Parts: sequence; C-alpha cells; structure tokens
Amino acid sequence: MEQVKRYCKALKLEDDPQLIEMYKKVHSPESFWPEIAQGMKEVGILDMEIYLLGTQLFMIMDTVPDFDHGKAMAELAKKPRQSEWEAFVSRFQKTSADATADEKWQLMERIFKLD
Repeated sequence: MEQVKRYCKALKLEDDPQLIEMYKKVHSPESFWPEIAQGMKEVGILDMEIYLLGTQLFMIMDTVPDFDHGKAMAELAKKPRQSEWEAFVSRFQKTSADATADEKWQLMERIFKLD
C-alpha cells in the first residue's frame, strides 16, 4: 500500500536573473510566509521541494495517500493569504497575477520509475 502520493509539477519563471534571485529569496525559510506552509499542510501536503534549472521550476509534492488533487487545490486556494501569495509571486512567473497555484503549476506525466 502506498504511504504517500507524489506529484511533480513544472512552471516557468521570467527570464530575468534579478527576478529569479528574488524568487529564490522569497522561498527561503526566513522569508516564506508561514500561512502558506500551514495551508499546504492542512490540505494534505506532507512535503514539497522546488528545484530550479535556468528559468524552469520543478516541484516535487508528497501528499497523504487519499489526496484528491483537484479538491485539495480548490481548498488551498481559499486558505488565508493564499491568493495574496499567488499575486505576489506572479511577478516572477510566466503567468498572470490572478492565476491560482493549480493554474500556474502544470502536472507532469511520469514516464519512468526505477523499481
């Protein structure tokens, strides 16, 4: 039986080294908004990592086994400060200021797994 569900997502940043450095800074432990982390935990996200290569972001999101992605993302969008956070980080991302996290981060298809 699965202990967690894993989702991998991708998003592009603006091609601006200064904005990319700022984006990295707002995701540092001392700058990341605690309400956002709390909201993620409340909807069943157990762990999340974001990696960067050039302007490409890659997210690994581990969730509870019964996680319903669509339902959880809709619930997350209603959490305290979530829409404010999405508008705030949108200036770094190739997206619009009113896009939700679910609209920005595109789910990736797993094509290989080493067993």
